Amino acid sequence: MKTIIAFAGSDSKTSINKQLAVYTAGLVEGATVKVLDLNDYELPLYGIDRETENGIPENAHKFLNEIKAADGIVVSLAEHNGAYATVFKNIFDWMSRIDGKLWSDKPMLLMATSPGGRGGQTVLDIAKGRFPYMGGNIVGNYSLPSFNDNFKDGKLVDADVYEKLQVEVAKLKTAIHS
Repeated sequence: MKTIIAFAGSDSKTSINKQLAVYTAGLVEGATVKVLDLNDYELPLYGIDRETENGIPENAHKFLNEIKAADGIVVSLAEHNGAYATVFKNIFDWMSRIDGKLWSDKPMLLMATSPGGRGGQTVLDIAKGRFPYMGGNIVGNYSLPSFNDNFKDGKLVDADVYEKLQVEVAKLKTAIHS
C-alpha cells in the first residue's frame, strides 16, 4: 500500500489548512495517510550563523526523512500576509540546507485555504513557482475559498467545490499508483 503524508504549512492547533490536507489525503483510495504536524518538528529560526555554530537540527532531518519515505504528499499552505507562514518557511529553509531538492520528486497535491474569497491563492502561486526548483513534482493544485462556508463537519459541503477537489485528488492517485 502507498503512503501519503499530509500536513499544513501552519502551526495552529486548529489549522484550517491541516483540516483540509487531512480530509483530502483521506480521499485518495488505496493509500495510507500519515499526518504530520509542524509542532512536532520544532526548530530554531534559520540563520547561517546558527547553522555554522550548531549544525542542522535533528528535527529538520526527521521531517525531510518523512518526505523521502512517502509515496505522495498532500500539503495545504497557510497564507500569512501573502506568503508562507513563518513556521513553514523555517522548516523549508532548514531542509533545503540538507537537500536542495527536498521534495524528492514525490507526487504532490499542493493546496491552500483561507476564510477569505481567494482561498490562499497568493501563497499557492508562490509555492507553484518555487517548489519545482526544489524537487517539487506538483501533480495537482487546489485553492479552497471561504473555508468556513465550504467546509463543515469535517467535509466539503458544496458539490461543485467537492467535484473540483476530486479532479485534483484523481491526479495524485494516478501519480502515486503509476
